[in-house]
Amino acid sequence: MSKKIKILAKGPYLVSADIPLKKNSIRPGDDGISESWMEDKTYDTAGKAYSLCRCGRSVKKPFCDGAHTAVKFNASETADNRPYDETAVIYEGPRGNLMDREDLCAVARFCDEGLQAWNLIKTNSEKNFKLAVKEACNCPAGRLTVVKYGKKIEPDLPQEIALIEDPAKKHRGPIWVKGGIEIEGASGVKYEKRNRVTLCRCGNSSNTPFCDGTHLACPHMKGED
Repeated sequence: MSKKIKILAKGPYLVSADIPLKKNSIRPGDDGISESWMEDKTYDTAGKAYSLCRCGRSVKKPFCDGAHTAVKFNASETADNRPYDETAVIYEGPRGNLMDREDLCAVARFCDEGLQAWNLIKTNSEKNFKLAVKEACNCPAGRLTVVKYGKKIEPDLPQEIALIEDPAKKHRGPIWVKGGIEIEGASGVKYEKRNRVTLCRCGNSSNTPFCDGTHLACPHMKGED
C-alpha cells in the first residue's frame, strides 16, 4: 500500500500508518538568516494511522482533537493543481537555471543568504551557483528548484512528514511532506507528487492545502508543539 495523506472535508489530514512523523527546526546563522535544518524529535505513532490538525486550533497539536468542528477555517482547497514544470517561472543563469513557483512559498527564508537565490543564479561564479543550489534544496515547500543540464537538482529526502518549527520567529510552521508522498484532496483529486511540499496547518492559507506563510501572522501558531 502506497504512503498517502488524505485531506478530510472540513477536517484534518489523515496520514497512513507507514509514514514517520518528526519535528524539524529552522536553524539560523549568526546573521539570523536561515542556514540549516535540525531534527528535534521523532513522534511515536506506533505504526498506526494518525490525524494532523489542519485548522490550527487543536490543543493537542500536532494531532487533531476535533477543534475544527467548532471553529471557522479555510477548509476549501484553492491551490492551482497544474504541474510545477508548467507553472514555474524560469530564471536563467550561465551555470544553470532556477525554477520558482512563488505561490508555494512557506517563508522559511533559506533563499535570503548572500545575494539571494535569484541573483546568485545569474552570476558566473561556481561558489554562487553552489550557494543557489543549497538555498533551493533547503526550501521545504519546493518553491525553488535549480536545474543544470536539463536535470533538476533535488535533495535526497526520505518519505516522512516533519512539523516545521521556526524558533527565530517563535512560531510553528507548516507540515513538511518529504520524499514524494501522495496527497489526495477531499474531493478525490490527486495533487502532483513531489519531493517536497508544505501543507498549511494554521487554517488560514489562501493557497490551501499548501502553506503560504500566513502562519507567521497567526497568534494561535505561536510557540511550539
